Amino acid sequence: MTTLNPTVEQARALIDFKRYDQARSLLSQHLAENPDDLAAWIEIGNCHIKTEQPEQALEAANEALRLAPEDFFALILRARAMTRGPNGSWREVEPVLREAVRVEPEHWYGYTMLADAVFRMSVRRYVEANGITDLQGHDLTAVLREASDLAMEALRLGPEEVYAHEVALEIASWSGNLTLADQLERAILRLDPTHAEALARQTRKAAQAPGVKAARAADLYATGLATAPDSAELQRGLDHATYRMLRGVRWLALLCVVLAGRMMDLFDVKGEVQRELPLSLGQRLWGLVLMTVIWLVGALLRYRRRRAGVRLNVQSLIRRHGWSRIVVGQAAWAMLCALLITQVPWTERTLPQSLFWAGLAPTFATIWFDRPRAR
Repeated sequence: MTTLNPTVEQARALIDFKRYDQARSLLSQHLAENPDDLAAWIEIGNCHIKTEQPEQALEAANEALRLAPEDFFALILRARAMTRGPNGSWREVEPVLREAVRVEPEHWYGYTMLADAVFRMSVRRYVEANGITDLQGHDLTAVLREASDLAMEALRLGPEEVYAHEVALEIASWSGNLTLADQLERAILRLDPTHAEALARQTRKAAQAPGVKAARAADLYATGLATAPDSAELQRGLDHATYRMLRGVRWLALLCVVLAGRMMDLFDVKGEVQRELPLSLGQRLWGLVLMTVIWLVGALLRYRRRRAGVRLNVQSLIRRHGWSRIVVGQAAWAMLCALLITQVPWTERTLPQSLFWAGLAPTFATIWFDRPRAR
């Protein structure tokens, strides 16, 4: 193994701690005195890559290749620099990566990056050759066969490498091999439990499985967010599941309105004698008890069983989402109508009937109107 210069080792440690500016400054001073240090050129090129300076990285790679035209890491640096920035191109990088694989045929990274390049260019050539604007419904298995073979070789050589799994997953997904894609996602999470994209996809699959209700879906997304708190996709999933939960409270309110109408015998049913008005205090209190039980079982206990992240998101969503406020407001309005119907000692049914329809009809109509928002 080649012994690194102590300055280069120090710079590599700074890179590991993401102190790229300090590492670059240290390497620049070292290269001014030792312009033939191959490892230093490669490390300063990596600094440029990390700080989104592909042109400087390409210059460093060219210097490294001038010193060692067949150095694997110099070739990889050149390939990475060529794919970065607004002028990056995967078309030109493919020959560089094939040379890297020839030079170091047992290194997983060369095969992984080459699989990525072949995958991208195979799809592009297929689109250009067939004049396609939408790939949906196209079988790309044959088109991506070489990329798939390269990705499998990368996995053989680097079975514990996340990047190799990421590229293989992308190719499997585009090839329509969903079983393999699912296996690769699970493998990625085994290697890196905080991998945001794989975690989001696996959580979405679990949350959208048949029979999974909104409350359970919300718990799944909250669990995922606890692991990957910066995932926008998981947050969107949690917001969606929370909104579905909030929509459910309107059904509880409507049930209370129907119960109130039944207690008051608001509508004449053939063969039945309507109750005398006003209702007694005991009857009115009994109606209040029934409504309390409905909300206690249907909403409060269900809410209390949820993860803390779900409970906090309910409050957050109501503050920042207009339709959530509408949903809560409609539930409150329907409950107000139900309470007025049952708790006021009415002597006639005309006004309670108006309150019944005022609580029932607008809320029920809106439930159907905003169904697309809950999908």
